[in-house]
Amino acid sequence: MRYESNPKHSEPWQQGARGTLCPKEIDQATARRLLMESELEGSKRYAVHEGRAYCAQQHGEDVWHGYPVGWRKVPEGVWRKWLKEERVSRGDRRKYWD
Repeated sequence: MRYESNPKHSEPWQQGARGTLCPKEIDQATARRLLMESELEGSKRYAVHEGRAYCAQQHGEDVWHGYPVGWRKVPEGVWRKWLKEERVSRGDRRKYWD
């Protein structure tokens, strides 16, 4: 798997459709690590960093880009597993629900 940044998730003020902006502290190295640690669910991959959920989508042959999502978009089986592993808390899920 290879991570490739998508400007619509990292650079504000673009023309056309924009995606959810990633926090500035998510650099390329962190994004690559999140991709490698992510859980595959259907055609998307999910990861957690400091209480926030991230989703990655494939946009090339084994090339992925990611962005933050609200916890309501994370499949239940994934977030329940992370709760059990204490990778996320119920408070994190409430704070970043949308």
